[in-house]
Amino acid sequence: MADFLGTDWHEKIFTGTWTAGSGDSYDVIEPATGETLGRLGAASADDVNAAATRAAAAQRQWARTTPADRAAVLRRAGALWAEHADELSSWIVREAGSIPAKAALEIASAEAICFESAALPSHPKGQVLTSNEPRWSFARRVPAGVVSVIAPFNFPLILGMRSVAPALALGNAVLLKPDPRTAVCAGVSIAKVFAEAGLPEGLLQVLPGGLDAGEAVVAAPEVSVISFTGSTGAGRKVGEAAGRLLKRCHLELGGNNALVVLPGADVGPATSAGAFGSWMHQGQICMTTGRHLVHESIFDEYVEGLAERARNLPVGNPATEDVAIGPIIDEKQRTHVRDIIDKATADGARLVAGGVGEGAFVPPTVLTDLSPSNPAWTTEIFGPVAPVARFSTLEEAAEMVNASEYGLSLGILGDVGSAMELADLVDTGKVHINEQTVSDEANVPFGGMKDSGNGSRFGGADANIEAFTETQWVTMRSTIAPYPF
Repeated sequence: MADFLGTDWHEKIFTGTWTAGSGDSYDVIEPATGETLGRLGAASADDVNAAATRAAAAQRQWARTTPADRAAVLRRAGALWAEHADELSSWIVREAGSIPAKAALEIASAEAICFESAALPSHPKGQVLTSNEPRWSFARRVPAGVVSVIAPFNFPLILGMRSVAPALALGNAVLLKPDPRTAVCAGVSIAKVFAEAGLPEGLLQVLPGGLDAGEAVVAAPEVSVISFTGSTGAGRKVGEAAGRLLKRCHLELGGNNALVVLPGADVGPATSAGAFGSWMHQGQICMTTGRHLVHESIFDEYVEGLAERARNLPVGNPATEDVAIGPIIDEKQRTHVRDIIDKATADGARLVAGGVGEGAFVPPTVLTDLSPSNPAWTTEIFGPVAPVARFSTLEEAAEMVNASEYGLSLGILGDVGSAMELADLVDTGKVHINEQTVSDEANVPFGGMKDSGNGSRFGGADANIEAFTETQWVTMRSTIAPYPF
């Protein structure tokens, strides 16, 4: 696993070069086996503050770099993801517990994000405004400065790159704090790719670390924008700190997403969609289908079909076996998922397939007969659990969807006209008709409502320019204006 990535990152952080962090170094663990894959350095708050100072100095020159030169770096980075796909995807498989197909998707998405971002430097970034004064009046977008990106473990490469690449393309410097559990496949790899692509030193710094490092990437005076993807609980704390410091903060948070199966839907394809939505990457996705709402006329057939798929999906180590379901990321998360299953059945839910499992693995699980307050129905589980409930009318389905505090993604399967009616009744950042809830593209503005985010978006030119630049008003007269003083 050491070729493009090499070994110079061992027990190091990336500050433009690989240097020892002043935090305690730690082992990189393969969740499926517990094997140690390497050892990474960790950044302290002092490391972060020094990195922010370096980044601010480097950013001034980068902002003056021509659009063509910035675009060229992004294009080279995109090509490098494809060139080294085999090695880099193997790290995603082993470090994040991903099946190879999911790892390949992350690499392809990183490539696409870079190519989409390569168009940003030459994208129009301003307006010509009217004025009642004898002058020209403009509004232009200028780089925000230093952007902190805090990324999670689940789709670590995509969820880091979707902020890192556009922020750099738009003339900013970036402090990247990857989740320590996936800081090779989504930290070291990003540093290596951009360094090889010719990004000037100091513009990207990779700073895995603990709570003190996380607080510092928000609080460092040079940081003007924070891009956070993670749990709603952690996002609240980041947002509170950013608000106190008067910093812009883009929060993409959790979800308890619903898949609504309408009367008359083809049950076979519907259960396939539901299985993918709930069990892709062991349910460790913010867009995972966390609630299945099925019309009463096809409820029993759907539950049995979904359970049959659960019983036939192979579970194991994706690095050595041909499986559909890999490991849960670590012991803490496994305990959380198993506790939810136990509490759900204790509350009266019926276990139709799966269960708590053993070791690093939780099998695909189907639960029914849940009360509205059952923890498996109300909680973002972040595990391979599919709770299924019935509804009778479209209005009831809408009420059930909106009963959650989250509003990230919704899938609707069946008649398109009815689906369109339902879409108008729900509060959610994304609606997918005749698709399940997990979907994203590099050019799409991505985000949620309610407790799933603060209304900001990543992806696509308009959303990225809004996220990673500031608006500056500029006026111009032919001669110095007269004043009465």
